[in-house]
Amino acid sequence: MRDFVPPQAELRRRVANRILDTYAGYGFELIETPALEDLDVLQGSQGGENEKLIFKVLRRGARLEEEAARGGELADTGLRFDLTVPLARFVANHLNELPMPLKVSHVAPVWRGERPARGRFREFLQCDIDIVGEPSVAAEVELCGATLDALGNIGLHDCYIKLNDRRLLRAMVEKYLGPLEDAAPVYVALDKLDKSSASAVAEELSAYDQAGVGALLAHLDEAELSDGPPEVVADLRKTLEQLGRHARYEPALVRGMGYYTGQIFEIWRPDLPYSLGGGGRYDGMTVRFGGPDLPMCGFSIGFERVCDLVDMATFDAGDRKVAVTCAGEDELLRCLAVARARRQSEGAGAVYSIVRRARNVRKQREDLERLGYAEVLEGKDFE
Repeated sequence: MRDFVPPQAELRRRVANRILDTYAGYGFELIETPALEDLDVLQGSQGGENEKLIFKVLRRGARLEEEAARGGELADTGLRFDLTVPLARFVANHLNELPMPLKVSHVAPVWRGERPARGRFREFLQCDIDIVGEPSVAAEVELCGATLDALGNIGLHDCYIKLNDRRLLRAMVEKYLGPLEDAAPVYVALDKLDKSSASAVAEELSAYDQAGVGALLAHLDEAELSDGPPEVVADLRKTLEQLGRHARYEPALVRGMGYYTGQIFEIWRPDLPYSLGGGGRYDGMTVRFGGPDLPMCGFSIGFERVCDLVDMATFDAGDRKVAVTCAGEDELLRCLAVARARRQSEGAGAVYSIVRRARNVRKQREDLERLGYAEVLEGKDFE
């Protein structure tokens, strides 16, 4: 869990707003969902390893005592571990109020009980867009295009998309390991190929035929797009063609979540060893919550990673932030009135901060400049 101080918190606000403004230009409508969900929503959602990391919330009052007495489940709700599962529940619950196809954006914190480590946080922000009700690859193309634009608009250029399809991956896995009742453990292991060696992944798959595992890993390293069901290959080719130079086929791309049913994708930059976001198609998730079998597809930006790369100067161009330091109450009141009048005449973007002059004038000026105030005036000079 982390605190954010100025100007870091302001940078995060601006990054989120610019991303959302980009998505709004594509017609994505903003939604909100609660931080807490019933455990039966979160568990059994094919959320992969993340289901093991749920922060559970205890029942209250008599219900807690009853469950404790009989050795039952003491928790009945949990903090969401992503925004995709809550979206499926949201769509099923509000189906009659929502237009179809539905295009939504969703920026909110999520929680996972991660072990503390560099780049891994127990609370972090996710920034998602999703399209519900569009069965064709037009959904994948728009999601990828909008995300490329969003990152470009916060100064992160030269990004590209890695693409695969869970159906292609499944066909490869079954070719070398045979039909599997549950392929999720294999996917979880293969998803570590970009962080672990092939030998480490093979060791994690020790319960399977090792000759098959070795052949699978070798095939993933050199597979061609022509390998796989023709209709799946044709759809993936369409997506690649529409995205042009901004996309490439990546046969070893897995994505850790078990709920993906079709194309999956991640966004990368050539100068970074990690992705900046990812997503895919997860058709039919609404059925779990009593809704119809709807086509669904989404993309999530790794907000924390993105914020570490963004320069505040990207947002400051054209801004005029003025700080006025005052000697006492009378000067403070006069300058507050002047600043109010200036804001009214100059519009909502005008920034005037009226503050009492500190004893350490030099440090105060340095602090204000660090916060982006290009002009620091004395109250007597502010008219």
